Amino acid sequence: MAHIIVFGNEKGGSGKSTTCMHVATALVRMGFTVGGLDLDLRQRSFGRYVENRRVFLGREGLDLPVPDYRPLPELPPEAIPEGENAMDYRISSLVAELSGHDFIVIDCPGSHTRGAQVAHSLADTLVTPLNDSFIDFDLLARIDPETLKVQGPSIYSEMVWSARQLRARAGLKPIDWIVLRNRMGAQQMHNKRKVGAALEELSRRIGFRVAAGFSERVIFRELFPRGLTLLDLKDIGIENLNMSNIAARQELRELVKELNLPGVEVNF
Repeated sequence: MAHIIVFGNEKGGSGKSTTCMHVATALVRMGFTVGGLDLDLRQRSFGRYVENRRVFLGREGLDLPVPDYRPLPELPPEAIPEGENAMDYRISSLVAELSGHDFIVIDCPGSHTRGAQVAHSLADTLVTPLNDSFIDFDLLARIDPETLKVQGPSIYSEMVWSARQLRARAGLKPIDWIVLRNRMGAQQMHNKRKVGAALEELSRRIGFRVAAGFSERVIFRELFPRGLTLLDLKDIGIENLNMSNIAARQELRELVKELNLPGVEVNF
């Protein structure tokens, strides 16, 4: 069975789709087969990212690895078994189709939906990108405004806890949950330390790993329209990478290592 990697967070703008695309493409470039689906049925950032890639490669006559992204199937009511939830069945049907791949990546919407709940219960690895601020941290836990001590889990952590319980009852292995600190700037060191300390405390209480994600860089906004990733730059003729691009590639390399996926030895 495929190892399922879910990118989830109930807040938009945290870098889920960018992270999802870069991890999926990195795995394909390393020789793994990767299926993908996007559960943000309205915005479809990950789906659009892959579609942009296919269009760009076709227009330029390039042959670069592409994740096997498939849209969630539209099924007529009569195709849904009696008593089955329609969204559950649509997701499980597509996951079954993709189960022959080495990995399946699932990009969740930045909101609480039935699809996101189902995806979290399927996750072998859960990646939660988080902007490095207490605004995003609030989805994980409530904190005392004066002492910044963690008071208890918040809405998103509670959903992950529910998914963990479902997996335990089904006899599945526990979710390996990684929280990524995205958009960490070089400035605001005082705030960065506070957020870091709160995350470390919470990680010990509710069981996730903390890892560094991507810094804020213009290159990510420039890559999306062509469906490209940091690993494609030399393939499109950019031989001399600037220092920002080199640093971003290193962040991706460290991220894939930190995920500790089965059978993956980072070689880029």
